[in-house]
Amino acid sequence: MNHIMHQRRREWLLIALGCIVTAIGVSLLKEARIVTGGSAGLALSLSYLFHMKFPVLFILINLPFLLFAWVKMGRSFTLRTIGAIGLLSGLTALEGLLPEYGMPLMVEAVAGGALVGIGICILFKNGASFGGSTVLARYLQLKYGRDPGKTGFAFDLAVIATSLSAISLGGALISALSLAITGTVISLYKGRLDASRRQAPGQTASPSATTMAAG
Repeated sequence: MNHIMHQRRREWLLIALGCIVTAIGVSLLKEARIVTGGSAGLALSLSYLFHMKFPVLFILINLPFLLFAWVKMGRSFTLRTIGAIGLLSGLTALEGLLPEYGMPLMVEAVAGGALVGIGICILFKNGASFGGSTVLARYLQLKYGRDPGKTGFAFDLAVIATSLSAISLGGALISALSLAITGTVISLYKGRLDASRRQAPGQTASPSATTMAAG
């Protein structure tokens, strides 16, 4: 029992770390006025368009996905995702207290995309997500064998298309570059996970490592 409690505390601490890393990445993207993929990217795009706060939009966008996750993906995954969404929203709401980074646009795009990808990977490894397309992609993979990468990419294309009404064409192209970096980071993580499974075919992966490994 003590081992289980210790493991759960460790997983929640790592989820918090993933949220912090992602929040820094999102703040870089906001300063550069570009978007990323998933529900975070859609919230960023709509925040530019309607001049609303990112945390509010991020929570509102994820509400239907959380209901879907509760029904289809289980209680544990949904609660962890709710915690991650709430923490990321709170952290991004505090970014006004920080000074501007003052980095070149391309540096912010690359660094922001990489940090978002790293944060998502940390959440994947600990059985959580930031909601949105990750929930849908994971469900379609489990239920119908759909490639989660293609599902997520289709959603991300829609996010980039939506952003065209709020940012310039150049900003959309830089957003696509940042998105590609995020996807590359996640693909590298998934490739490493698949390789480790092939090296130890007789071992059973832990639930925290597999819940969202293909998200």
